[in-house]
Amino acid sequence: MIIKPGELLASINSPADLRQLKPEQLLQVSQELRQYIIDVVSIHGGHFGASLGVVELTTALHYVFNTPYDQLVWDVGHQAYGHKILTGRRDVFHTNRKYGGISGFPKRKESEYDTFGVGHSSTSISAALGMAVASKYKGEEQRQHIAVIGDGAMTGGMAFEALNHGGVANANLLVVLNDNCMSIDPNVGALKEYLTDITTSRTYNKMRDEVWKILGKISKFGPDARTIVSKIEGGVKAAILKQSNLFEGLNFRYFGPIDGHDVNHLVSVMEDLKHIPGPKILHCLTTKGKGFALAEKDQTKWHAPGLFDKITGEIYKTVPDKPQPPKYQDVFGHTIVELAEQNPKIMGVTPAMPSGCSLNIMMKAMPDRAFDVGIAEQHAVTFSAGLATQGLVPFCNIYSTFMQRAYDQVLHDVCLQNLNVVFCLDRAGFAGADGPTHHGAYDIAYMRCIPNMVVAAPMDEQELRNMMYTASQEDMGPFTIRYPRGEGVMPQWRTPLELQQVGKGRTIQEGEELAILTFGHVGNYAVDICQKLEQDGITPGHYDMRYAKPLDAELLHHIFAKYDKVITVEDGCLQGGFGSAVLEFMVDNGYTAQVKRLGIPDAIFEHGSQLQLQHEAGFAPQDIENAVRELVGATVKV
Repeated sequence: MIIKPGELLASINSPADLRQLKPEQLLQVSQELRQYIIDVVSIHGGHFGASLGVVELTTALHYVFNTPYDQLVWDVGHQAYGHKILTGRRDVFHTNRKYGGISGFPKRKESEYDTFGVGHSSTSISAALGMAVASKYKGEEQRQHIAVIGDGAMTGGMAFEALNHGGVANANLLVVLNDNCMSIDPNVGALKEYLTDITTSRTYNKMRDEVWKILGKISKFGPDARTIVSKIEGGVKAAILKQSNLFEGLNFRYFGPIDGHDVNHLVSVMEDLKHIPGPKILHCLTTKGKGFALAEKDQTKWHAPGLFDKITGEIYKTVPDKPQPPKYQDVFGHTIVELAEQNPKIMGVTPAMPSGCSLNIMMKAMPDRAFDVGIAEQHAVTFSAGLATQGLVPFCNIYSTFMQRAYDQVLHDVCLQNLNVVFCLDRAGFAGADGPTHHGAYDIAYMRCIPNMVVAAPMDEQELRNMMYTASQEDMGPFTIRYPRGEGVMPQWRTPLELQQVGKGRTIQEGEELAILTFGHVGNYAVDICQKLEQDGITPGHYDMRYAKPLDAELLHHIFAKYDKVITVEDGCLQGGFGSAVLEFMVDNGYTAQVKRLGIPDAIFEHGSQLQLQHEAGFAPQDIENAVRELVGATVKV
């Protein structure tokens, strides 16, 4: 289906075209841009509410600033759909997040307008500051550097580190704070309350326009005008808000709050700010999902709703004709409540992903025992460590890709002290359409090398429940449980909880020609493959190892004594991963066997469905079957 852009939007193939329009045409451009995003995402899917909320802001930024010479950096980037459409990617926008199509996030190799590759939060101010300092060093005094960051991402510690540096760097930096009280879920914490205080101060909002008028006439006051107006402005803000402004305290000139949906006022304000040197922050109030009523009303649901009817708002759902297995995240969410009902020591912690990881189930049932700490992975880990020192058992649920941001805390604050923190790593392995910034490829390797850490992966829902139950026992120490995005394999998944022996695998079937050793959900591929191969007279053994650390030495001794051909399969990086652990065991114990490791090779994989990416990496079901056939000398099927 061909989706036609509006009349003005159709004429814009770059921001240079946008800047040829008259200011009074910008409202129509914004309306057409918003409608185009609705039209495309409703049919092709993707992030939704975030981009609708910054349509006017995006239009104003590209209208006022000379992009790409002026450097525009988006934080996280799922709000950058309008940016992509205005910067020459309108006609390929329908391929967004599809295999072989454009990325769902800004990506340097995709466009010169994507000045910095993003996907994780709170990076924009640091990156833009680096660019600003570089421009200053090179003598490019007029070059502008703009970081667009949401109030959710502003809760990340890295953002404050960058503000702290930016306030003394004296570089030409503008931070645009996109304040909508949301990230994916509603924002939490003192910063949210602080921003709310600013935005609801009637006296301050009445006075700010007068301040703007003064600033707009700065050039008429003589050489000392900037100093005088700065003092007046700061005094007014501090007096009216009855506190010193947080951003002013960090030496950023603070402007706002202003209506982030008034495109002409945004343009006027930004034109003024272009001529004010040094670090400054523009506080814009926006509504996530703006212009689509249902998305405004339920912002979490419409963050990335899938395909939907743009007229009725019906989100298309496939209705199965038989019971389906649940998502792993939902098994986690219900199981932690079940465990917490039995064990008063269990707590839940997540950094701003309660609905994504399903901890929201516990937050509703036990609000005093489940915590959303904001987009602050490092804090989430060390906060969990603090809970553990007092005899509690925190389940710290963080996406695998985001756990990378808290690695030192895992090592220094949890493992060196051997504290009983359970890390549940959601979205382990290929994350699908979110692409390389979100793939959970490295956690097996980076967790396996830390002393005291247990590394486990369930093959199915029952295994996940039992691993969670086992990890919650007294003095278990640091414990990692990784599981993928998406559904499991057991429609009847509420099985009785059973303790596991840590480090013990299980035999799915004994075989003859070779052994398949699997770690995690990909073991289900091997079950189906073994059944197919048996029809051709090939009978591989299959072993669900369950634990990459500690390995089941007894089972591995049995395997290497029986088989001279072994295949390992994991949804994680091959370097230092589960297969490497098996090879280490083989060498350390004097065994010799032909071992083929299947997993994610040393390369960057883009976005696509999980099966598409697994096939590209060489461990989709057909790839595993062919690996078996090659090793036993059987015919490989194309």
